[in-house]
Amino acid sequence: MEHNPSSSRTDRKLIERNRRNQMKELYSQLNSLVPHQSSREPVLSVPDQLDEAASYIKRLQTNLEKMKEKKDSLMGMERADYTCKNSSGGKTAGLRSPQIEVSEMGSTLEVVLMNGLDSRFMFNEIIRVLHEEGAEIINASLSVVEDTVFHTIHSKVGDSAHSVNGAARISHRLKKLVQDDNEF
Repeated sequence: MEHNPSSSRTDRKLIERNRRNQMKELYSQLNSLVPHQSSREPVLSVPDQLDEAASYIKRLQTNLEKMKEKKDSLMGMERADYTCKNSSGGKTAGLRSPQIEVSEMGSTLEVVLMNGLDSRFMFNEIIRVLHEEGAEIINASLSVVEDTVFHTIHSKVGDSAHSVNGAARISHRLKKLVQDDNEF
């Protein structure tokens, strides 16, 4: 087998050209992700583009940290406000035991269940009670904030004479369900 030096040199040149083209494309992609002050700015050199991208990333990191701190302070205030409102209501240690709020708005019933991640309370028990009482589930959502799970259920209570006291009865059953669960 013959070894051709010009072939090897051509291969290296081709590999280097491909590498430079790939780097140029990556620089271009990075530059397109960085917001620019004005579209009239002259085209920046690659090192200037990299400096601008690094500065932008640092600003984003700083803003993210500030937003996290603000969120944590707001969540702390909200949690403290909730704990203060419920401090006379029994178990509230870390909101671990299930808490329920039932609000009636016309023919709509809003049920908010708050419990800890480790709680054995089952979301489907509330849905079962609502169905047994003839309520139509309109919307249900779940949110997790730190160690607390929030279940929010919007349901429509029927318009018949049977449901005149339906909302009050449903509210009573749900609160009793949570109260019974808290006793275990």
